Amino acid sequence: MTADIIDGKKFAEELRGRIADTVPAFRDSTGRVPGLAVVLVGEDPASQVYVRSKHKATLAAGMESFEHKLPATTSQEDLLALVRQLNDDESVDGILVQLPLPKGLDEKTVVEAINPDKDVDGLHVISAGRLATGLPGLVPCTPLGSIMLLKDRLGDLSGLEAVVIGRSILVGKPVAQLLLAENCTVTMAHSRTRDLKEVVRRADIVVAAVGRPEMVKGDWIKPGATVIDVGINRVPAEEGKTKLVGDVDYAEAMEVAGAVTPVPGGVGPMTIAVLLRNTVVAAHMREGLTPPAGL
Repeated sequence: MTADIIDGKKFAEELRGRIADTVPAFRDSTGRVPGLAVVLVGEDPASQVYVRSKHKATLAAGMESFEHKLPATTSQEDLLALVRQLNDDESVDGILVQLPLPKGLDEKTVVEAINPDKDVDGLHVISAGRLATGLPGLVPCTPLGSIMLLKDRLGDLSGLEAVVIGRSILVGKPVAQLLLAENCTVTMAHSRTRDLKEVVRRADIVVAAVGRPEMVKGDWIKPGATVIDVGINRVPAEEGKTKLVGDVDYAEAMEVAGAVTPVPGGVGPMTIAVLLRNTVVAAHMREGLTPPAGL
């Protein structure tokens, strides 16, 4: 048996198309288009690439993109002042401060300064509380993208047993909450979990978000299970080069699972697409409009 490949790139392209389709009606209702502000502090190369991708995707969807690039020497006070300015800017519906921040800046304080109604990264403590209690709010992009891929593959997730490997606030905890909301039976596994292999092996759905290259082997996976690999790890390859691998041993998983997300090309492309989705949802909610269906 060879597993199906879950094509996150294709799904993300379709989602971005649906997002773009909602913009004209919003503009007709409000006289403006949704706006996303991205703040980049410092010169981290990976962050620069990611911010460029967000800017390009935002404009392609017909939305406003506001880029704020600050030097690594920016003070905490100046960064917080910018966040407060964006909170008050009526043309900005979503605020994203690109992480990690340079040393000397307190990420938690900066994130908590963002208006939760503009928190399109879903990292504010109020956003987390809304998710945990089932209230409407903005949800972290990668976890929500993972759920979208699962529902596209499996349909109704109700009653399925899901194991989430990793308990970070970025992925593990929010994806577990989202799976619970879909009526899955959820186990959160982590570095202290006993008999981790056996815990994972009982799952119909495996979400791997632990940050260890190819940790999850084929014999950990229940035959026919659906595997969502959130990991992005750069490892040595031949001739001194490097390659990207996930937290799951892809070749082994393909021999056992029913479906697997590849790395790259699986969950990764969903993150920016869901960021745009969150911006559109935030814009509608701020204007007192019902967010569009199908997002």
